[in-house]
Amino acid sequence: MSTLTALKTKLYPAKGRGHVRLGWLESYHTFSFSNFYDPQRMGFSQLRVINHDYIAPQGGFPNHPHQDMEILTYVLKGALEHQDSLGNGAIIQAGDVQIMSAGTGIIHSEFNPSSTEPVELLQIWVHPDQPGLAPRYAQESLAPTAKLNQFHLIAAPPGQGGTVTIFQDTRIFAAKLKSGHTLTQELTASRLGWLEVAQGEVLVNDQPLQEGDGLAVTGPGSLTLVTSTEAELLWFDLPPA
Repeated sequence: MSTLTALKTKLYPAKGRGHVRLGWLESYHTFSFSNFYDPQRMGFSQLRVINHDYIAPQGGFPNHPHQDMEILTYVLKGALEHQDSLGNGAIIQAGDVQIMSAGTGIIHSEFNPSSTEPVELLQIWVHPDQPGLAPRYAQESLAPTAKLNQFHLIAAPPGQGGTVTIFQDTRIFAAKLKSGHTLTQELTASRLGWLEVAQGEVLVNDQPLQEGDGLAVTGPGSLTLVTSTEAELLWFDLPPA
């Protein structure tokens, strides 16, 4: 059996996501979240939440708690101001990667500090590999060329070279592809993959995907990604469910 024959994919289309619109927030939920419930969208492997948020100028999430979750924020456009109960305060710019281990408990707020420009971001939750971790916060900037036309490792378990550390057997990659670029991604039989189209459009093994689409992948095999527009993608290398 060829690797392409063994590869299995399942499309989670953008139109099936949850959607909420408030005065300051528009959010699309890839998986069941808050008032959106779909038994077919309860997460994938250890991946629990992918929310695509648009926050209006001066809008944001006031202080609220989390526990026992790895929470990664990936800003696509604009900037986000962070404050938390550990005493951290920072501005997260497009191109930055932020992660919190909620662990035994953390309280935080996220606001758009601009008075004129909205902020667009992905909020990602991953189950930790153990409960009761010490809460922590980390933020790093990516070089402008780090994810250009390639998948760059933005989060990985301790000691495995990620831009930030995540306490789960999960590796998260980001790529910003120019129009007309081709990229190949391999997946072994012992792993699961998830491709999230954050922006733009891409052909994946000749299957068209658009912004907001997610693709669940079971290996072994390879994905060939071809862009006809500029596109920003996230690739999750995940343990078996």
